Amino acid sequence: MQTEPLHIMPWRIEEIDLNRIDRQRAVANEDLLLLLCAASFIESGSDLYTSNLSIFFNGDPEVSTWLNTEWEPEELQHGRALKAYIAHVWPEFDWDGAFERFFAEYSQTCSFEDFEKTRALELVARCVVETGTATLYRAIGESSDDPVLKEITDNIRSDEVRHYKHFLKYFRKYNEIEGNGRLAVLGALLRRVKEIRNEDSEIALRHVLAVRYPEHADDLAYNRARTARVNALVRRNLSADMCVKMLLKPLDLPAKIQPGVHYPLTKITQHVFFR
Repeated sequence: MQTEPLHIMPWRIEEIDLNRIDRQRAVANEDLLLLLCAASFIESGSDLYTSNLSIFFNGDPEVSTWLNTEWEPEELQHGRALKAYIAHVWPEFDWDGAFERFFAEYSQTCSFEDFEKTRALELVARCVVETGTATLYRAIGESSDDPVLKEITDNIRSDEVRHYKHFLKYFRKYNEIEGNGRLAVLGALLRRVKEIRNEDSEIALRHVLAVRYPEHADDLAYNRARTARVNALVRRNLSADMCVKMLLKPLDLPAKIQPGVHYPLTKITQHVFFR
């Protein structure tokens, strides 16, 4: 019986020397560590989303094989990498306990009801998500002066950009079949842009805060203030232009009308990503 060749990971967290981290300096940037921990939870739960996507693309071995043999292992490594960084800097933090409570809540929010109605439009939505994560990790890298964290986030960002290109390729494949017009594609794109700062990140950060600051677990005002600080930390380094360029590609617009769409889409992304 012929088996699929093992996927060779483009990088491995085990090959990054975490002992190069200036722990004292890293600990001082607590808001950044909270953000990294929340991101590690979402990345570590990506196998659930992969399972749903594989079912959605049942019957297409090209897409489902890529999802299971490349996309999922790389996404899960993002979670392991961020977890390893957190464990090195915050060895006292109960990551496993906090993740277990996060996943119990998060898993209830992942359903097919959140998917777009067609495969092509769901692939547009995935392009938006990959755009958001690539932008986030670029901003995190620019927010830190730790060379180890920069190496990790550069690796993750490169993975996310490559994932985006795969989803874009599969979108074009399916859109030839479905024939969705630009208006339908734009609708799917905007729906996911508006949801990009959705309950996933809120759930993750809430569970991080509950374990890190158990004395404030029921203090809504405190948690809102800490969340606002975390969001503001990287806002200045988020690139609206990078977002918009990636978001425009599925629309395949003629060059002469791109400027007319670029401006309103920039305003929307600025409101969603940078508020």
